[in-house]
This record gives sequence, structure tokens and C-alpha cells, in this order.
Amino acid sequence: MKKRLALILPAALLLSAFVIAGSGRNIDNEIPAPPAIGATIEDFMLPDVDGTSRSLASLKGKNGSVIIFIAVQCPVSNAYNERMEQLAQDFKAKGINVIGINANSTDDAAAVKAHAVEHKLSFVILKDPGNKIADRFGAKVTPEAYLLDASNKLLYHGRIDNSKDPAGVNSSELRDAMNLVLAGKPVEKTSASSFGCSIKRG
Repeated sequence: MKKRLALILPAALLLSAFVIAGSGRNIDNEIPAPPAIGATIEDFMLPDVDGTSRSLASLKGKNGSVIIFIAVQCPVSNAYNERMEQLAQDFKAKGINVIGINANSTDDAAAVKAHAVEHKLSFVILKDPGNKIADRFGAKVTPEAYLLDASNKLLYHGRIDNSKDPAGVNSSELRDAMNLVLAGKPVEKTSASSFGCSIKRG
């Protein structure tokens, strides 16, 4: 009997080790795929940094909107603060509104509000509790941008430009796409790989 237990116990321990290892969550694999270019994004509501519920329909411009997932502490996202604000300023009068979304579970609304004030971000920033909208968009990093036309059709998804360092920018995909929309022309480059800090999901 003892000999039999001696054989069974190591096998049971080995099996349990495999079960535990196999149960580890791969968060990246759990993030849904982003919507396809050309897909229509359904309206949604999220609280702003003051807790007021805001809808995409109420925030978008007459010619569309740009949704950018941003963060408080991410050095890459912070490197883009001035460029995001410049986009918001340059295109607001032309009918494309920039909307920020903070989906990081580590950034509370008070921190997001203080960050916006510190960096003089004038565009509306929404808080995404539970990452529901980040999941809907398949967003993985900050910053990550989505350009929608006036009917909420997705026209571009990806990075803002090609370099964290402004001096190294030689390809501004998001700005180019926005200008093409305003010119009534099809977006030539509909995607470019995003880079930055992973969104801290709860």
C-alpha cells in the first residue's frame, strides 16, 4: 500500500503542477481583436473626469472624431501630450474632435484630471472602468488612436506617428488620415502598429 501511494503521490503532484501552470491568464490573448477598418462603432457612454456621463455621439465633431487611449504615468503617452493637444487644437474648428480615454485600472479619475490640468490637455478625457470600451476597441497600449468619420465608421487605427521623440518623426499617419477625411478622399494608410505602455486592465 505504501509503495502504491509512493507512486501515486508524485504523479498527482505533477498533474496539479500542470493544471496550475495551465490556468495562468494570458491577458494579451484575452483582449478582443480590434474592429475591422470600415466597421461602424456603436455609440457608448463613459464618465468624464468629473463623473459626468458623456456619449460618443455628444462628443464627436461634425466631420468625425479621434479616440486616443492615454495614460497618466506612461512615458510614451506623456511624450505625445503636446502632439495630442496640437491635433485637438488644429482639427476642432475643422469638425474633428479628439477624445481621450484612460482605461488604466491604476489611474483613478482624480489622477487623470490632475494630469490633464498639469499638461494643459483641453480635449475631453473619459474614464473607462473595467476596460469595457478598451476591450471593444481591442486597444492594447497607450497611446493608441482610432479615427472615425461622421457616421462612426473606423477609417484608421494605430499610432499617432512613428517616433516617441518629436525630432525623429518622419511619418504622421494619424494627421495624414485626418487631412484626407477633410479633403473628402479615402484614407491611404488605414493602420500602423501602435507602440507604448500596455493598458493596465483590472
